[in-house]
Amino acid sequence: MKFKRSALSIPYVIFLIVFVMAPLAVVLIFAFTNGSGHFTLGNFFGFFKSSRTIATLVYSLFVAFVTTVICLLIAYPTAMALARSGFKRKNILLILAIVPMWINFTLRITAMKEVLDAIEGNLAYYPFLNTIIGQVYDFLPFMILPLFNVLDEMDMSLLEAGRDLGASRHSLFRSVILPLSMPGIMSGITMVFLPAMTNYVVLDMLYNSTYIMGSLIGSYFNAYDWHNGSMISTILLLLIVLFTMLEKKGAKR
Repeated sequence: MKFKRSALSIPYVIFLIVFVMAPLAVVLIFAFTNGSGHFTLGNFFGFFKSSRTIATLVYSLFVAFVTTVICLLIAYPTAMALARSGFKRKNILLILAIVPMWINFTLRITAMKEVLDAIEGNLAYYPFLNTIIGQVYDFLPFMILPLFNVLDEMDMSLLEAGRDLGASRHSLFRSVILPLSMPGIMSGITMVFLPAMTNYVVLDMLYNSTYIMGSLIGSYFNAYDWHNGSMISTILLLLIVLFTMLEKKGAKR
């Protein structure tokens, strides 16, 4: 019996069906049905009519935006310094920068909580600040890694040509480095912005009583309201698809 290469995809197909497609189908079924099991769009209409959900969405977008901007401002010069480092084994420096990703999430946030508690005294007084600090601490490595990969592979001859033509550092960065690093920027934004909208564990562990989209989804499922919880999950899924499409367009440029 001749072995076919296509058979190697069978385990992946099984995994995809069982752990991706089947759960997604369940979420979509609950999102588009009511308590009686009948098809309805009322769940989505109710989302946009509710001032609570709209306020939560706006606040989540704001938290994610601030988190992403701060991560980008910190990660870009960090990735640039790592990529331009004269150290022969600069991958070691990269590992040191992303090593927090290897540590359990709960342990990292617990350690950050103790640090903030020692500095602030009472975490409850600074809910938004604690949220941003916790989110940045959690997602910063996800912004550094794609930026480093793009900057490290950048053709240095382009920079040398720009210098030979008399370009200043500012114009060289604006006209050459920044456009070439856009795929890494878009990838980093996608990896930070969307999870930051739903990562309510940081808020809970830092004694934050404010809500983001993840908190709202959790509250619905805890109340056994799978229809509204699935509906919000579907909306976030559509946002992920939209951001992915925008990322691909940005990478092509």
